[in-house]
Amino acid sequence: MSTQEPIIRIMKEEDLNKIIEIDKKVLGERRPDYWERKTEIAGKKSPLPSLVAEIEGEVVGFILGSSSGWEYGVPDNIGWIDTIGVDPSYQKKGIGRMLMKELLNYMKKVDVNTVYTLVNWRDGDLLRFFNASGFDRGDMINLELKFDE
Repeated sequence: MSTQEPIIRIMKEEDLNKIIEIDKKVLGERRPDYWERKTEIAGKKSPLPSLVAEIEGEVVGFILGSSSGWEYGVPDNIGWIDTIGVDPSYQKKGIGRMLMKELLNYMKKVDVNTVYTLVNWRDGDLLRFFNASGFDRGDMINLELKFDE
C-alpha cells in the first residue's frame, strides 16, 4: 500500500468503474446501472462537483453531494451529502475526511450554510465519521412507509 498522500479531484466519467468496484467491496453487490444513473443525475442536478480521492493514479474513494433548490420547501442554502465511499483497504486513513472537507468547501462557495445527510441509526462507524466531521442530529425527522411484499 502506498504512503503517498491522496489527491482530491473532480470525478471524471472514466472513474465510474472504480467507483462501482469500491461500492461492491463495501456493500458486497455490484450495481453498475445504479451508479451510471446516480452519477448522471449528480452531474445535472447540482452546481457541486462529485469528487474522488486518487493515490498513484488509482481511485480509492468518492463523495457525491448536492445543494438544494427549494425542493420540498427546503431553501437553496441547504446542502446534502448523498454518498461517500472509501475502498476498505484505504479506510481509517483520513481519506473520507479529506473528501468531506473538500466537498464542504465547494458547498460554502455556493452559499450553502447547512448540510444534511441520512445515516442508518445502526451504522456506528458512519455515525462516528459524520460526528467527527462536525455533524449532529438535526431537526428533520426521517419518515418511511414500507409496503408489504
